[in-house]
Amino acid sequence: MPTISLPDGDLYYQLDGPQSAPVLLLSNSLGTHLGMWDAQIPALAEHFRVLRYDTRGHGQSLVSTGLYTIEQNGRDVLALLDALDIRQADFCGLSMGGLIGQWLMLNAPQRLRRVVLCNTAAKIASPEVWNPRIEAVLRDGRPAMLALLDATISRWFTPRFAETQPEQVNRLVDMLANTSPAGYAAGCAAVRDADFREQIATVGLPVLVVSGDLDPVTTVADGNFMVNAIKGAKGVVLNAAHLSNVEASQAFTDGVVDFLLS
Repeated sequence: MPTISLPDGDLYYQLDGPQSAPVLLLSNSLGTHLGMWDAQIPALAEHFRVLRYDTRGHGQSLVSTGLYTIEQNGRDVLALLDALDIRQADFCGLSMGGLIGQWLMLNAPQRLRRVVLCNTAAKIASPEVWNPRIEAVLRDGRPAMLALLDATISRWFTPRFAETQPEQVNRLVDMLANTSPAGYAAGCAAVRDADFREQIATVGLPVLVVSGDLDPVTTVADGNFMVNAIKGAKGVVLNAAHLSNVEASQAFTDGVVDFLLS
């Protein structure tokens, strides 16, 4: 199992594609792991050395104590790039992964080339949304995680997709069900506390913002805010809810490849 060692544990990663190709780093959403990108890998690996990893608290990566921050997650990414001797990479992150991408753009822009921010926002929801969820999961553990599943399906996928593609839906929901409660709650806190609304206009990198027209979590308006704030940013709206890379996988992949190769 490929990992890098951080001071408080190991970060799990996976590489696909030619060793000589430019690196594209993929960052997962809250409650999933690197397997959320499976549908994208065949096409992306034709052009890139695809590096994906399990964010701290998720999948096979470390579950450290205490609540996390997006800065901490961003520094994990820098440690991963350093350990693999990668000077620069393209970046694509969804939801929480998009927040990590924003932190990197603002704090380590020299490590990035092009950035894709998917189904994310400069500020995602409010403490009134996050705090009850964090408290319930920290208090009740796995039963609280299982109680989140139905509501999560309605955020991640449209009703039509959930009805017609149950295998894909179940695969992603199983990721949430098997996420460490402590890691999930800590990740919720990182998302809760991140707010880049006042800084985002200083970004100077090429950016593509991907939104879902039926995303109830990070709306098209949230995406448009970033497109309008970041000079030269491009935006695309897909017919999907929150996990647009799963629900609209072909259109998502095509849009990301076209942008990164343009």
